[in-house]
Amino acid sequence: MRKNSRTAEQMRPLEITTGVNLYAEGSCLIKCGNTKVLCTASVADAVPAWLKGQERGWITAEYSLLPRATQTRVARETKGVGGRTHEIQRLIGRSLRAVTDLSAMPEICIQIDCDVLQADGGTRTASISGGFVALYLALQKLVSEGKLPRNPIREYVGAISCGICGGEAVLDLDYEEDSHADADTNFVLTESGRIVEIGATAEGATFSEAEFNELFRLAKSGIRQIIKEQKRVLGEK
Repeated sequence: MRKNSRTAEQMRPLEITTGVNLYAEGSCLIKCGNTKVLCTASVADAVPAWLKGQERGWITAEYSLLPRATQTRVARETKGVGGRTHEIQRLIGRSLRAVTDLSAMPEICIQIDCDVLQADGGTRTASISGGFVALYLALQKLVSEGKLPRNPIREYVGAISCGICGGEAVLDLDYEEDSHADADTNFVLTESGRIVEIGATAEGATFSEAEFNELFRLAKSGIRQIIKEQKRVLGEK
């Protein structure tokens, strides 16, 4: 039996609270069990130099693990981000750009900042799901201010982890499960079920195509629940 008597198909309690930052154009605090990530979206009227004159916008992301987000203190990355952080930042940015019509937000850049306040597994997937909410709110603010004619979001996107623990495929790993899993996967999927990114790694043992398909099935179920919560907090039906 999993911690808190969770079944293999059961997610940790999910909670998204919007408007948690007074100054950011969009913000939320996403809680997935004991994992907590603060996500903000900041709007700038300038795109990277290589995009100037192309009548397109841009979305980029930064990710940070606060020093006491984990059981033991980790040092701040003051001399440049490490490989893991860089990988996660790129993943968040790619995931959000994949569901946004960048041509509908010309010369606008939105910076997504995901700060992990407390880590108990699934911080990168929570950052994507929460980052989407912050992005949506920022874009909607631009619409309400008359700076955009419509919200450029094409469809919702969510992310979740799955793994094989003790020979069983399970949904939404916490840190303890993730650290002992035989296989670890991260799925980023759109509301319509299209694939943005899948990362799958054998940790303790290889896994079969049938086992992967079961992980995929679990992920689709979990992301449907995440998107339902995103829509609820954003007031969408």
